[in-house]
Order: sequence, then C-alpha cells, then structure tokens
Amino acid sequence: MANIVRDGSCNRLNVCHGVLLLRADVEDMAWHSSRFRNWTQKERVEKSTPIGTVVFNVVTPTLTVYLPERTKATGTGIIIAPGGAFVALAIDLEGDDVARWPQDKGIAAFVLKYRIMEKRQEGIPEMNMDEAGKYGIADGIQAVKVVRQHAAEWGISPDRVGFMGFSAGAMVASEALLQQDAAARPNFAAPIYGGPFGGMPAIPTKLPPLFLAWAQDDALALDAVTKFYDSLKSAGCKPEAHIFSAGGHGFGMRKQGTSSDHWIDEF
Repeated sequence: MANIVRDGSCNRLNVCHGVLLLRADVEDMAWHSSRFRNWTQKERVEKSTPIGTVVFNVVTPTLTVYLPERTKATGTGIIIAPGGAFVALAIDLEGDDVARWPQDKGIAAFVLKYRIMEKRQEGIPEMNMDEAGKYGIADGIQAVKVVRQHAAEWGISPDRVGFMGFSAGAMVASEALLQQDAAARPNFAAPIYGGPFGGMPAIPTKLPPLFLAWAQDDALALDAVTKFYDSLKSAGCKPEAHIFSAGGHGFGMRKQGTSSDHWIDEF
C-alpha cells in the first residue's frame, strides 16, 4: 500500500516528479516493532556539505520518482538507494544526481530514502550493521513491491525493475536481491562499492543480472565488497564486476579525475 504525495515540481525537460510515501503492511516490514514505535528522532537535512545535501534521522521512508519523457521511455525502472553507514543518506551524490542519468536515457528512477539510525555523534559509530540496516533493508524490499504495483501508472514493465545502491545502500540493494522469495527480487541489481557489511547471507544459486563497481583504493568497503564478490562466484553466479584503479569510497557521481569517474558509463 502507498500514499502518493505530488510535489508539483518539474525539471527543465518539463518532466514532473513527485514523492511517494511508503506505507508498509505489517507482514512485509518491521514498521510495528517496539523499537520503531519508540523512535523519537526528527529528520534533519543539511544542504551545504562537501557532498551536497545529506539527510539524517529518517523515520518515514519515501520514494522520489523521476520519470522520463514518454517519447523516450524504455519501460525500465530502477530504484536507487544512497549510502551513509545507516546514520545518514547522501541524497544528492548517491541519489538525486544519479537518478537524472537513467531518466535522461528513458529509464524511470526512484530514489529511496530509507529508515536509518539516529545520528548522535560525529563520524561513523561502531554498530552491528545487520541490526542497524534491517529497517532500511525492509524498506528496500517494500520499494520493489511498490514500484511494481505502480508499474502501469509510471510506464514501466513490472519485470524490468532494477535496484542500485551505494555503500550502505548497496547492502539494502543486495539484501533485496538475495531474499528467499525469488519473485520479489529485483530483475537486476547494481551494488556500488558495498554489499552485505554484516554476516554474509546465503547466496541463491540463480540470481538476476548483477553489476558491481568499486575502486581498489577503497579504504572503507574493499574487504566487504571483495568478500561479497567471492561469495557470489562461489555460489555459481557470474556478476559483471568493474574494478577501478582509483576513486576511493563514496565517489558516486563525483568527477575526481580518476578511473572511477566512468563507472556510470559502464553501467
């Protein structure tokens, strides 16, 4: 189920986008756990950071919808989950800025603002990533269902829905991909410099097409990403992997003069 709230804004191509508020069914998501009911954090947005707008303390998940011009529409859609260690969301660098690239090429994009932990200190806190990420993962799984439910309205095919995620958002995307219900998985997935940061889930033997990208000088996620890649191969999967010589962690759509600048063109 979902409530749709249109913000009435349009881009320079006169293609309007809106905000879709996700409302989960009890059996689908962990919305009604006691911990969630007791959350008192207030969402906060910082716009002038070195990586653009960053969102903190998300309690209510949303999808921001970027639809292409009808004459360019390909019938494909992709959900995009930004990263931020489950205490923040890099909503510009790894969300809205990314969404405009597929939109321009006729692909509908849906930026997922998923639930995260309260930001209580500077830096990245020590956390159990499986525990910290379970709400965002539930939101990611529900997002796939919601996009498919609205496929006709948004001019996409329900069997052409992908999922791209960055860093912690890649964990959200990978968990949606690896869920046991094969019919609920996205039709393709692109975990970018991320994957399961906690325990390694069971890898199903048959998975949809997978695109992975990371930089060799990623000091934050390299071990987790390579472990995920190796686990996929050990399970008989053949992901398309793009390993760049430089770019660090969190390159998103940022141009740094490194080989990672071109990852989106490979996608």
